[in-house]
Formats: sequence, structure tokens, C-alpha cells
Amino acid sequence: MADVSDATTEVTGPTLREFEAALPVVRQVARITPLESSRYLADLVGVPVHLKCENLQRTGSYKIRGAYNRISSLSPEERERGVVAASAGNHAQGVALAARELGIRATIFMPIGVALPKLEATRDYGADVVLSGASIGETLEAAAAFAERTGAVVIPPFDHHDVIAGQGTLGLEILEQLPEVETVVVAIGGGGLASGVASAIRQRSAQLGRRVRIVGVQAANAAPYPASLEAGAPLAVPVVPTIADGIAVYRPGEITFGIVKDTVDEVVTVTEDDVARAIIVLLERAKLVVEPAGAVSVAAILSGAVRPTGQTVAILSGGNIDPLLMQRVISHGLSASDRYLTISIMLTDRPGELARTSKIVADANANVVEVLHTRHGAGRQINDVELQLSIETRGPEHKQRVVDALRADGYDPRIV
Repeated sequence: MADVSDATTEVTGPTLREFEAALPVVRQVARITPLESSRYLADLVGVPVHLKCENLQRTGSYKIRGAYNRISSLSPEERERGVVAASAGNHAQGVALAARELGIRATIFMPIGVALPKLEATRDYGADVVLSGASIGETLEAAAAFAERTGAVVIPPFDHHDVIAGQGTLGLEILEQLPEVETVVVAIGGGGLASGVASAIRQRSAQLGRRVRIVGVQAANAAPYPASLEAGAPLAVPVVPTIADGIAVYRPGEITFGIVKDTVDEVVTVTEDDVARAIIVLLERAKLVVEPAGAVSVAAILSGAVRPTGQTVAILSGGNIDPLLMQRVISHGLSASDRYLTISIMLTDRPGELARTSKIVADANANVVEVLHTRHGAGRQINDVELQLSIETRGPEHKQRVVDALRADGYDPRIV
């Protein structure tokens, strides 16, 4: 990774001139997204923290930048052949919109079972969508076969010079909006966004005699970069399912890895609970809807994986979250924040027990939101019933006070 004392790190990807040339191209289609300050995060970490809201970008993510820059560079003959991409989400929408804006035919391969909102959005942007493959690997193979058969130009999600240059325009935009920035926290999947942002910022700030710290963040369940950086070469790692599916890759890109190695100061990981908590914070405190992959930068700050120094920017890379997933993430995030508690209590089957336990919870100023009262279950005595209470609490201390109150009255609550 980059040496923090070296303000003139040699880069292996696009030059500053190429990033600067990409900026007016990308701005033909991409919005200049807001840079919002977060008092909540600033109070938490003791330095100013700003949110770069690419979740408010057209198509709901930064992907339109790289897709448009790549497709706009195609020759007339290549444009005539059309473009093809494989994606389960944001890249699909970015390619579809970019192709539509440039009058080019786009075919997008998406895995069977892709979330309906992402499928419909991609179609609404004018692309021909083909559902193929049970996994993204199979979908990629189908897209490659289509390109071989038809001559369509493949638009890769991250590992291409023009794509990286397009994503890097986000870094230049941050420097325009906050010239005094000292730390930038950015998600890493395959590395297109992180490599572009880090390289663009590194080169532009070096011209000004400044050094901006760049921190990359991966989901712990899909984190090939830490091991690859330690080994000095891209490595494939096992990937466990993660809610941050937008950055779930098993191996870094060849081009992006070299740039990240040279320009990113450190790469950290965050857990599923960290991400869920960050989504809740962004909803409640910033009034922003952010997808799990887009929230990992804030997750890293909240969890302490990143300790911000000086003016800090956390990039919210996308906001495309399925409402059903949002529902599950909110429940999980509230539980992870000790604000939602489910307990199981074994009761003697006699009148008044349910009312008695409910009163104990109410007296502790907690709110019961769901009750399950059942006599059925293996190993249960004939006169026993199980009571499950789902309770809203205000944090770890309040949660413990509810449990202690039940125990003080002779019950044995079990957290489930």
C-alpha cells in the first residue's frame, strides 16, 4: 500500500490528465452529488465528517460514471455492434442508462432471481435484459458467449482503464467541493471506484503539495484485498454471503489491484452487524436511503475500524436497496444496536401470567411489539407454555434493565 510519507506515488492507471478529460464527459450524464456534513458522526469521532451522496446519483450509484466514460469512448464501428454487460444490480443500470443516452443498443445479462426492482429499473433504462445463470459467475459466462457470438462490446464493471477513469471523476469532485479534505473512506469491491478515486485524489493533491489519506473498506465476508495486498498479488478468497452484495467479489481486478496497492493507505473490513447499524444511522440521522455496499464507509467509522483524521469524507456509493432487504436490514440493525430485543420465557400455564410479564416490561418503559404464546414444543411439560416477546428498547443499558426486571420477578428470560 501507499507510503504516507510519499506525496508523489507513481500510479499504474489513468493519469491526472485522463481523469480531468473524463470529468466533462461524465458530467454530460452524471449529477454533481451533494457533500453533506454529518453532525452525528462528527460528534462521535471528534472531527468534521462529510457524506458524499452518490446514492442520489442517476441510477442510484456511482456506476454511471465509469459506464458512460467507457461507452462514450467506443468507435463508430463498435457502437454499431452494441454493448453487453453482466450484473445483478448497479452496473447493469449504469450501462443501460449510458447506452441509452448515447443511442447504443445494450444487452444486460442478469442472474435468475435478481431483485425485481433492479430488473425493472434496468429494463426501464432501455436495455434488453436476459436472465441467465443461477450465480453471477454463470451470468458472466453467458454474457461472454453473447459477445463472442454477436460482436457486442463487453463493458466490464471495474477492471478497465476507461471505467477507472470515469469512477475517478468522483475523487476530483470531492476535491472541488472540499479542497481541505484530509481523509477519504471508500468502499472496495473489485476496486474500480477505490482505485479511480484514490489515484485521482493522490495525483491532484500531490500537485498542490498535499497528502490525502485514502482508506478502503470491504465486507468481512468478501474481502480479497487484505490478503492480496499482503501477498503482493491478486488472490482469490472464499466468499460468504453478505448483505453488501454490491462489493462481494472473490478476487481483485488485475488493473485495479495495482492502483489500490500504490494509492490506498489501508484497507479495513466491517461485519454484517456494522453495516446494518450504519444503514440505520444514515436513515435516522441523515435521512438517506443507502444500500449495504454504499454504507460500508460509514460502518467503518462507526465501528472504529477507521479513525478519521481532519476533514473526512465517507463516500455513500449507492442507494439501490430492495425494500424487502431493507425491512430485514432494519430489523437486524435495530437488534445489533440493542434497540430490538426478542426474549423467550417459560411460564406456568395459568391465568394472568401474560399480563404480569407485560406489566413488568411496561414498568421498565419498554414497548412490546410482538407476542408469541404457545403450548407446543418438544420436551415441554404439559403445564408449561413458552412466551416470546419482541420488545423495543433504547440501547444496551435499557435492554439489560428489562431483562433484570424480569429476573427480579422470578422469571428466567432467554435472549433469542
